[in-house]
Amino acid sequence: MGVREDVIQELTGPGGLFELTTEEVMGHPAEVFASRMRSLREMVANTANFGDREFLVLEDQRHTFEDFIAQVAAAATALQQRGIGHGDRVAIFAANCPEWVVSFFAATSIGAIVSAYNGWWTTDEVDYATTLSEPALVIADRPRLERSGKGGTDAPCLVIEDDWADFIASGAGTDLDDIDVPLAEDDPAVILFTSGTTGRPKGAVASHRGLIGFVQSTMMNGAVRVFTEMRTNPPDDEGTAPSPPPQTVNLGTSPLFHVSGLYGTTLISMVTGGKIVYRRGRFDPEAVLQLIQDEGVTAFAALGSIGSRLANHPDFGKFDTSSVVNVGFGGAPASPAVQDLMRQAFPNAAPAVGMGYGSSESVAVVATIGGAEYRERPTSCGRVAIGFEAEIRSPDGRPLPTGQEGDIWCRSAYTMLEYWNDPEATAATVDEDRWLNTGDIGCFDDDGYLYINSRARDMILRNAENIYPIEIEYRLDAHPSVSESAVYGVEHPEMGQEVKAVVVPTDGAEAIPEDLAQWCEEVLAPYKVPTLWEIRLDPLPRNAAGKVVKRELYA
Repeated sequence: MGVREDVIQELTGPGGLFELTTEEVMGHPAEVFASRMRSLREMVANTANFGDREFLVLEDQRHTFEDFIAQVAAAATALQQRGIGHGDRVAIFAANCPEWVVSFFAATSIGAIVSAYNGWWTTDEVDYATTLSEPALVIADRPRLERSGKGGTDAPCLVIEDDWADFIASGAGTDLDDIDVPLAEDDPAVILFTSGTTGRPKGAVASHRGLIGFVQSTMMNGAVRVFTEMRTNPPDDEGTAPSPPPQTVNLGTSPLFHVSGLYGTTLISMVTGGKIVYRRGRFDPEAVLQLIQDEGVTAFAALGSIGSRLANHPDFGKFDTSSVVNVGFGGAPASPAVQDLMRQAFPNAAPAVGMGYGSSESVAVVATIGGAEYRERPTSCGRVAIGFEAEIRSPDGRPLPTGQEGDIWCRSAYTMLEYWNDPEATAATVDEDRWLNTGDIGCFDDDGYLYINSRARDMILRNAENIYPIEIEYRLDAHPSVSESAVYGVEHPEMGQEVKAVVVPTDGAEAIPEDLAQWCEEVLAPYKVPTLWEIRLDPLPRNAAGKVVKRELYA
C-alpha cells in the first residue's frame, strides 16, 4: 500500500479515530462511522465541552457556547408551546445572525424541519417556497418580510427585531434534557433550496445523519490529507502552515441558507469549538478586511468573487490579515489564477488552500483537494471522499472508463432523502439504488483525481464541436487585466452557437477584446476562442453558492 492508503487504514480501520463500518441506510448497505452522534440535538448538547468560549458574534452580540445551548433549549420549548412538533416545517428567512443559528437547532431538536429560505429571494420566490414547504411558522427579520410582502404566507411570523426577546423568555429555564422527542438518524432536518440557475429551485431534504456525516467526513478527509502530506512532502519554498490557532475564527459571510454557511462553517465550528463572526449588510471588501483584522479571523470560504474582491481591493495592504491560515473554495471551481491570488494575498494560508466538491443533494463533500496536491492539480476537485462512491456514466447510464468524460454520479449514506414534495424530480435525480446524478460532467484521471469540465447545460455546441466554458474562463481569469469572466453560447444561424465572453476588468485596468482573443489563442484551439465580447464594469451576477447566474447576462 502507498502512504495515503496506510493513513486511511490507520484512521478508518478497527480502533481508528474514524473507524468505518457497513450498515443498512435507506434500504441499502453503506459505509458509516462506527462512533457517531445520532441527532443534531446531541450535537448541540456536546458543545457544552467548550463552555464559555465565544461561538456566535455579530457586532455587540457575543454568545458563548453556554449561551447557545441555553437559547436553543429555550427556543425549542417556545416552539413546542406554539404547537410545533415533529415533522412540522419552520421557515427561516433572515440575514446571517445568531438568531438564525439558534432557530435552526431549536427546530431540529424537536424534530421539526427547517425550510431555509434564500435571503435574496423576491416575493414571487418566497411565495413559491412557502406553497411548497407549508411552514407552520416563519422566523424572519424585518427587512426581508417587508421586501417580500410579509413573507408571502398566512403562516404566523416571528419577527426577530420585535419578537425574539419575548420568544426566548417564554421558554427560558428549560434544559435540552427536558426535550423528550425521539429523533431518528434518517429523520429530515432541513430543506435547502437548490441554486435555481435554470428554472424554479427545488428543496433538497437532508437528514440528521446527512448533516452529522458531513462533519465527520470532512474532518476525516482533512486528516487523511494532512497526515499524508506530513509523511510524503518535505517543506517547500512556501514553508509549512503555522501552528493551529487556539480557536478557529471563521468569517461568517457565506449565507446560512447555503451548504457552505450552514454545514461548512456552522456545523464544523460546533464540533471543533470555533467562533463565527458575522456582519450586517451586503458584502463590502473594506469592511470585511477590517473585520478580519479586528477579530483575528483565521478562516473563510472564498465563494464566487469574494476572495478576489478582497485581494484586489486597493487598500488591502493597509489591513493586517496575517491571522488567516485557511482559505477554502466551494460552490463552483476556482480558476488556477484565483487560487494563486489567494496564496499570494494570504501567505499563511497558502499551504492549506483547498476546495470541496459537493452540493445540496450530495449533502456531504463528494471530493476534496488541498495543499500540495491542489498546487499540482489546480483544475481538479480531488479524490473521492472516503465513504463515497463515484463513477462516470454515459447518457444511457453505462459506466465509462478512466479518462472518458460523462455524467458524474455518486452515492453515500448522506445523500439527500428527496426533493421536498417533488417525487418526479427526485426519481430523475436519485435512482432506486440511491445513486445521485450530480448534473455535472467530468472524468477521472489514472490517479483517481476527479475533474469537472462544465455543467451539462453550459456546454456550447459550435459546428458539432463541444466547448466547455470553464476552460475558456480559466484562461481569461489568468490575464492580468481580468478580474472575473463568464463564457456562454449565443445562437448562430450557421454554426449553431458561437462563443461569447463577458469580462470584468481589474480596478484601473483596460480589457481590450483583441488582446484577450490573442491571449486565448495562445493555448486554446481556434474554435474555442470567443468571437463576441462584452466588457462589464459591475461584478458578475452570482447566486448564494457563488455560481455565476448566466441567464442574467443573456439579455
